[in-house]
Amino acid sequence: MADPQVLLEAFGNRVSRRHRHLRRSLRQADTDCFRVYDRDIPEMAFVLDVYGARALLQQYARSEAEVVPGWLDEVAQRTAEALGIAPDAVARRLRLKVDRRVEQHEKLARERREFEVHEGGLRFLVDLDRYLDTGLFLDHRPLRRHIRECAAGRRFLNLFSYTGSFTVHAAAGGAVSTTSVDLSNTYLDWAARNMGLNGFAGPQHRGVRADVRTWLAEARTREERFDLIVADPPAFSSSKMMQGVFDVQRDHRALLLGCAGVLAEAGELYFSTNLRGFVFEANMPGYVVEDISQKTIPEDFRNRSVHRCWRIRRS
Repeated sequence: MADPQVLLEAFGNRVSRRHRHLRRSLRQADTDCFRVYDRDIPEMAFVLDVYGARALLQQYARSEAEVVPGWLDEVAQRTAEALGIAPDAVARRLRLKVDRRVEQHEKLARERREFEVHEGGLRFLVDLDRYLDTGLFLDHRPLRRHIRECAAGRRFLNLFSYTGSFTVHAAAGGAVSTTSVDLSNTYLDWAARNMGLNGFAGPQHRGVRADVRTWLAEARTREERFDLIVADPPAFSSSKMMQGVFDVQRDHRALLLGCAGVLAEAGELYFSTNLRGFVFEANMPGYVVEDISQKTIPEDFRNRSVHRCWRIRRS
């Protein structure tokens, strides 16, 4: 390892420069959430995201043996100085290489500590302390913007809806109706708060607690149709409330065929996954499948493989 003080100085300078640049470039878009540092320096395996007036610093390591005691706190202190915020405004997290099935939506604290941030002039509640995930996946900012731009007059369906950020953007874009499906009451409630925060309410905006696969089969039987669908499933899910285990690599073909069953004639389906090494294997005769991954990753992400994304429509 190089001299720690030299590394800290290089890290601080990098963060300070990037923060000034991104804050200035995103100000016109009324967005205050972005990635400032993404393991730019090989010896500094950290990821730093800014959420409004706070920041989330995450240290990545393969095992605890690689972790130097106190190093995360030192880097957090330098982060606060570089961003011009108080040290206690920097949430910090150690991320060891573990099975994503164990890590999924892990709860870290009991109390809800939500605060408001902005993206494209819309308002969202995030929590840097309670869960492993914050409530707003920053890598999907371009796709959310696209959904907003093409939602006018369309019926929108958000599958594995999490905290409803795609739904908020669709509603802001003029969707005539939105449906958000998730198995978690916690996240459906969070999504409802995000919708309410932006003034979207009424029977045309519904949240549904259900296993997505079961719900899709039932919706097809009811002859429900949607013009715009987003499916962003977890890599793995083994909730006791669902039938069996969901594995996105194994199950994505069945999921996408289920989505096709409720897709309107001129509709569009957007499917995304962050599973490393994912191989798209869904054979969908009669549909055009376009890989739009690079178009949907924001400029502030150095990791250009943070997710994969496809646009699917009838041929």
